[in-house]
Amino acid sequence: MSDVSPTDANNSVTQDIDPQTLLRAKLNAETGKLAWADLQRHFARGVVIKVAVGLDLVDVAVAVSNDDKQQVEAWMHAGHVQQATTQDAQTWHAQNSVLWAIVTAPWVLVQDIVVQN
Repeated sequence: MSDVSPTDANNSVTQDIDPQTLLRAKLNAETGKLAWADLQRHFARGVVIKVAVGLDLVDVAVAVSNDDKQQVEAWMHAGHVQQATTQDAQTWHAQNSVLWAIVTAPWVLVQDIVVQN
């Protein structure tokens, strides 16, 4: 019988994994679909960031979490990452939108869900 508890075994495994891989896995697991109605209060606080459909939402969340200013500014300059506007909020409200969302405090990153036929 082993003297290693399951908790010790899990800690040993996670210690061998690159911190960026762990961060990506954590953020990916925390990504979910949220109705605009659930996101409105965050918009009112000015913390909703819209991510263009062509970008990987988790990649953006990792960059924000790592405070990768250069990458985030490049996306912002290209118009791929931007603070959600009143027009965005009105559109999402009118369409009863459900969005992909992930929190990278203090920000809530959102992305339109694309339905492929």
